[in-house]
Amino acid sequence: MATLTIRVDDRLDAELREAAARTGTGKSAFVREAVRRQPALARLDQLRRRVAPFAEAHGWLTDEDVFREIS
Repeated sequence: MATLTIRVDDRLDAELREAAARTGTGKSAFVREAVRRQPALARLDQLRRRVAPFAEAHGWLTDEDVFREIS
């Protein structure tokens, strides 16, 4: 396993500690999960931008519009 060292300000450190405590994990595990999810979120955002013109042409302007159509 690789090691990644980052610097965060005191406020973010406190937010991370609190969020980790609320989820019952350690700060490292909490941050590791957040970093694991970020590439998928970036890919989803990129995909949404690519399909937005096609969706808008069909009148789909929100996620709810899409869900309503496919449900």
